Amino acid sequence: MRLTTLPGELAICRLPATAAVPDWARGAFVSITHTVDELSIVCERAAIVESDLPDGSLVEGGWWALKVAGPLDLDLTGILASLATPLAEAEISIFAISTYDTDYVLVRAEELGRATAVVRGAGHEVV
Repeated sequence: MRLTTLPGELAICRLPATAAVPDWARGAFVSITHTVDELSIVCERAAIVESDLPDGSLVEGGWWALKVAGPLDLDLTGILASLATPLAEAEISIFAISTYDTDYVLVRAEELGRATAVVRGAGHEVV
């Protein structure tokens, strides 16, 4: 599998389920998931306007994304497992996001170099 590292630091945000999607939740990479429990937003760290966050919101910056080259057929199996398993064995935490076309694995900035080496060691190409 071929992966690329997306440019720029990302942040993972948790807002109350009742919150509206903020205007700053846009850019080159944005993932928005709304459930009855929360509104989760992953976006460029620099885009977040902290003063716009409702009470009870959480923001964790310092994440970088590895993008699986796609598009991937929705019937493929084991894509995330082939990345998550070696990273878990190396005790590297991940935050996974899937879209219709592909998968993204986010790792903390301080683990990016080691995560890239682990993924390469598992037989994947990282550019």
